[in-house]
Amino acid sequence: MSRTPSTSTTTARALNVAANVFGAIFVGFGINAILRPAHALTFFEFAPPASAADRQMVDSLMVVYGVRDIFMGLAIHATSYYGSRKALGWIVVAGSGVAFVDGLVCKLNGQGEMNHWGYAPMLTAVGSLLVGGF
Repeated sequence: MSRTPSTSTTTARALNVAANVFGAIFVGFGINAILRPAHALTFFEFAPPASAADRQMVDSLMVVYGVRDIFMGLAIHATSYYGSRKALGWIVVAGSGVAFVDGLVCKLNGQGEMNHWGYAPMLTAVGSLLVGGF
C-alpha cells in the first residue's frame, strides 16, 4: 500500500525546492558578474565606465559582488541539504534584505529598483514560511 505524503510534507518539499531555485539564481548571477561584469551592470541599469581605469575598478567590484551572490546561493544550498528548516528560512529572508538594498541603490541612482524589488517579497515569503511564519 503506497502512502501519500501529507500536505505539510508536500509544502515543506515545495518550500525547499523554492529556496534551492533562489540559491541557483544567486549562484548564476554571481557567475555572470564575475565572467561578464558589463552585462551584470545592466541588472542595475548602470552603464560601464568609459575610461579603462574606471572600468577596471568596476570590474573588480563586480567580482566582489559576484562572490557575494555565489556565497548566498551556496549558503542556501548547504543549509537546505545539511541544516535546519528554520536556519534555511532565515538565510532566505536575509537574501531578501540584500535584494531590497540592491533595489534601493538602483532607486537612489534613478532607475532599476524593480529588477530587485520584484523578487525580494518572494524571498521574504518563502523564508518566512520556512521559519514557521504565517
